[in-house]
Amino acid sequence: MPADLAVDTAVTPDPETPGRYHLTLPDHWDYLLPSGGAVMTCALRAAEAALGEPLLRVASATAIFCTPIHPGKLVADVTMLRRGGSTAQVRVWLRHGAPPSGLAGDDNVGLEVTATFCRDRRGPDVTAVTFPAVRPLADALPAQDAAPNNPHERFRIYHQLECRIAEGDRFWTQDWTAGPARYARWMRYRVPQRDAHGRLDRLALLPLIDTMPTVLHRAIGPGGYRYYAPSLDLTTYFIDDTTREWLLIAVALQRARMGWAIAEADVWDDEGRLIAHGAQAMYVQNLSGEPPTVDASGRR
Repeated sequence: MPADLAVDTAVTPDPETPGRYHLTLPDHWDYLLPSGGAVMTCALRAAEAALGEPLLRVASATAIFCTPIHPGKLVADVTMLRRGGSTAQVRVWLRHGAPPSGLAGDDNVGLEVTATFCRDRRGPDVTAVTFPAVRPLADALPAQDAAPNNPHERFRIYHQLECRIAEGDRFWTQDWTAGPARYARWMRYRVPQRDAHGRLDRLALLPLIDTMPTVLHRAIGPGGYRYYAPSLDLTTYFIDDTTREWLLIAVALQRARMGWAIAEADVWDDEGRLIAHGAQAMYVQNLSGEPPTVDASGRR
């Protein structure tokens, strides 16, 4: 039975401390630890609850991942930074244990999120980017198979998603090759994520966007080098709404150097609408082999 992100990230207010919320995050959204995107969703659930205004919708958010978050009981403290007529800005501290002291270097904070919430307003409507040249949904490669080293089978988060590869290879097979520093997958939740108006829940975008390390794998190509790439930070801009279920997560790597990497992701629905944009810095932890030097800039 697939998990429901909305249920797994739901928060309840602390009856004694204003601005404090509690939740229990199960392991359904784990890689080795919970997805940074799913943890970010938890923090923004608390922000939404603190605002208590459905017309104020998340427009942008940045998370800094301070210490590892594990599945289990979590506490979120929400601080209102600014609340105006059309915009509100908040900060959320998410942690396992005691309240943060607010001092620099406080190791109680697992995650800090700053976010801007906006009301819809009149303004220009400008389209500036085009849908990428990838395999359409009907022709995309199935990502699930019985291979024991397939991450879509190994990691619990992918048990909650359907995935098809729109650009790139099945990199867990023997015959895959290095390619451009791009990777794209069609994804949809096995349990649809909807808001009260039937639109895709904006907070459900974050676990999909936090799938960028695969693009580094494609650029490096097959070989003996292995790494793990947890998030240092993740910024997301929520651009448009959709009622569609299938979303294209198109990722491009800009640079990897000196033990860290940066990448960006555009999220499109299957009708060609740009839904969100994300940018991420990753900490590249070497596991085995020699870190290679690769120039993928000229690949097409």
